[in-house]
Amino acid sequence: MRYQFKFRPYQRRFLRSLTTNHGKWDIREGIILRLTDESGKVGWGEIAPISWFGSETLEQALDFCRQLPEEITDKIIFSIPDELPACQFGFESAWEQGSKGAEEKNLNLSSALHSLRYSGLLPSGEVALNQWETLWQKGYRTFKWKIGVDAIADELEIFESLIHTLPAFTKLRLDANGGLTYEEANFWLRACDNLKANPELPLEIEFIEQPLPVEQFQQMLELSTSYETAIALDESVATLGQLAACHQQGWRGIFVIKPGIVGSPSRLRKFCHQHQIDTVFSSVFETAIARLAALQLAAELSRNNRALGFGIDHFFEQEETWFQSLWNDL
Repeated sequence: MRYQFKFRPYQRRFLRSLTTNHGKWDIREGIILRLTDESGKVGWGEIAPISWFGSETLEQALDFCRQLPEEITDKIIFSIPDELPACQFGFESAWEQGSKGAEEKNLNLSSALHSLRYSGLLPSGEVALNQWETLWQKGYRTFKWKIGVDAIADELEIFESLIHTLPAFTKLRLDANGGLTYEEANFWLRACDNLKANPELPLEIEFIEQPLPVEQFQQMLELSTSYETAIALDESVATLGQLAACHQQGWRGIFVIKPGIVGSPSRLRKFCHQHQIDTVFSSVFETAIARLAALQLAAELSRNNRALGFGIDHFFEQEETWFQSLWNDL
C-alpha cells in the first residue's frame, strides 16, 4: 500500500512551567503526520519526543520526516530504526488509524475507553496543597506528585501536610524522575511504609516512581524487595529495548509505559501479551491525536486496573481550533 505523506511541526505552551528533576519545561513541541492511502482514507499520527527521557530529539524526528518522499509505503513505516521510537509510534499509529478495520476496532474499544480511570498530575512543591481539590472536583481519585525537586526536608514536610489533607481512599503516587540518592530513596520508602502501617490514615501510597537514576537499576531492584511500598520504573523503561532489558534482568514490579516514546505499538502489544507485565500507561503531554492512539493501547493492554497517567489537560489552554490552524495556515 502507498500513502501520500505530509507533516507539520507544532508548539504548545504550558499554562505554567512543568518542573521536574530534569528541569523546567515551558513549550511542548512535536510533529503532526497525515497519511492518505490510494482510496483517499486518512490516518493521523503524532511524533511527540522527549529527548531527555530517552527518545530522539525533535530535530532528529524532523530530519527523518524531511528526508522521506511525498509517497511512502508500509515497508518504510515498519522499518523505522529503534533510535527513533517517537517516530515509530507516530507513523505506525497513523497507519493503524487509516488501515482497514480500524473503525470496527475503534468501536470495540470505545466502551473500554469510557471505563478508563486517570491520575491527576499535581505540581511540585507547596502548590500541590491547593491544587488537588480542583482535580478532585473533576473526578480524579488518584494523584501523582513530583518529588526530588526541592530539599528532602521541605518535601517531606509538604508530603506530611498532603497526606493529612487528601480525602480518605485517595491513591497517591510519588514521582522522583530519577532524582533521589540511594539514602533519600530509603528515607522516602521508610516514610511510605510507616504511613501504610498507620490504620488512622486511610490513604494509599500506590508507588514511588523511578526513585533512582536509570544506571542504578540493581539498587532499585534491591529496594523493590526491601519495602512494602511498590516501586515503578519509568525513565528506565522509556523505550521497548529498555523495557525488554529490565524485564530480562528480573524486574517484576510496575512498568510505566509512555506509548508516545516507547516505540512500535505492534511490538509493544506482542511484548505485553507475552510477558503479562504490570503496567501504568502514561502521557508525554501529547495532543489529542497521539493521546487517542495511546489510550487505545492502554485499554487493550492494562491488566491491573491502575489509573492511567493522562490527567494532564489542566497544563494546557484548551484551544479548540489550534489543529485546523496548524494544518491550514500554510
